[in-house]
Amino acid sequence: MRHALTAALLATSMFCLPTAAHAQAMTAEEAAQLRAELAALKAQVQTLETRLDAATAQPAPAPAPVPPSVTAKPATDISWKGAPEIKTADGWSFKPRGRVQLDIAGVDTPAGATGVRGGTATEFRRVYLGVDGKIPGGFAYRVEADIANSEVELTDIYMSYGTGPLTVTAGQVKPFWGLDDMTSDLFTSFMERAAFVQAFGFERRVGLSAQYKGKAVLLQGGVFGDNARDLLSDSNHSMSIDGRAVWMPKLGKTQLHLGASGHWRDPNDPAATVRYRARPFVHTTDVRLVDTGLLDVASERGIGVEGALLAGPFHVAGEAYWQTLKRRGAADPTFFGGYAEVGMVLTGGDARGYKDGAFDRLKPSKPITAGGIGAIEVNARYDHLDLSDGAIIGGRQQAALIGLVWAPIDYIRITANYGKLWIDNARIATATGDRDYTADTFGLRTQIDF
Repeated sequence: MRHALTAALLATSMFCLPTAAHAQAMTAEEAAQLRAELAALKAQVQTLETRLDAATAQPAPAPAPVPPSVTAKPATDISWKGAPEIKTADGWSFKPRGRVQLDIAGVDTPAGATGVRGGTATEFRRVYLGVDGKIPGGFAYRVEADIANSEVELTDIYMSYGTGPLTVTAGQVKPFWGLDDMTSDLFTSFMERAAFVQAFGFERRVGLSAQYKGKAVLLQGGVFGDNARDLLSDSNHSMSIDGRAVWMPKLGKTQLHLGASGHWRDPNDPAATVRYRARPFVHTTDVRLVDTGLLDVASERGIGVEGALLAGPFHVAGEAYWQTLKRRGAADPTFFGGYAEVGMVLTGGDARGYKDGAFDRLKPSKPITAGGIGAIEVNARYDHLDLSDGAIIGGRQQAALIGLVWAPIDYIRITANYGKLWIDNARIATATGDRDYTADTFGLRTQIDF
């Protein structure tokens, strides 16, 4: 570029020179003038070359900054929690859920007490199918039904809202009665819950409830009607108020649980009756050895206390519950139920789970899929139910239970139980008329959930 400019300027200057003939006759004065002009032209060329060098020596402008690459968040994410759970970036989620519990169980009583309804039998104790998930804005939902034994019974059906420690729920849920009832049947110590849970009619009910969960405090309460199945009757106008408070501090690696619950129910029906009774710790028979029979009821109230402690592989738990029946024109009886329990996980590194005021899943640290034997837990319980007070003789049932739980992987569980029962003032007498006798119960449950 530089040499091309010089040549161009020199060539252009030639048009100003005299012809060759005239140059031959050039005087000394004219030659001097020509040399001066050439010197001036050379100086101009040098000036232009200097400017050109300076221009070409300037650094090139810095390239525009490139924004860092951002990985786009996927529209959906699929994870596995016993079943596929689908989540979207804007807060929706959907997960199928269910459980299957197959029981082989039986009860052995003196002749005449259970008849053909005793002995050993097999049943699908529960077959739950449903879905749950979340909706943007802090909403959640669950729809679930039990289809065991060719019958359909609605279980949890609700929608909840909560963006912090407070959650409000509308639908059919468990009222807040106590530790054994609030623990899912997937994680209970034995195949059947405490006798008083069944006897006093603890079941899901339709209503509006709220829960506050702090770091060490759980408060639950609600207003309920009746179970969705019973609400099909137009004459059912019952209403209950239920509440529960739990203190659940974590002291180092030890989990403490102390709670109390209260229940009040008005059937709103002058002809209403109630019946308190319980099976002998197996569901394969419909025989109830302790039973108050039908009693008129104006209202009922219950008070319960509960406690538990989990320390490493050990746990202890216990409850006591008093149910008082207000009758029309008769004395108001109070019935009692409770239990005390101790348990230990035998496999090293495993412990019973605890979450939100209830026992949770037993998770094996070395499942059989990783070459281990899963988690093994042994539990023992004393259970007491007294359905006699004053003129009402419903009987007393005491039981000593021992159970073994094996969880080979997270979502499979095998439970075996044996129980020795002592019955006083039984509703059903033996063939010889005896109402004080003993019975034996046993059971084996195979369970899968997702």
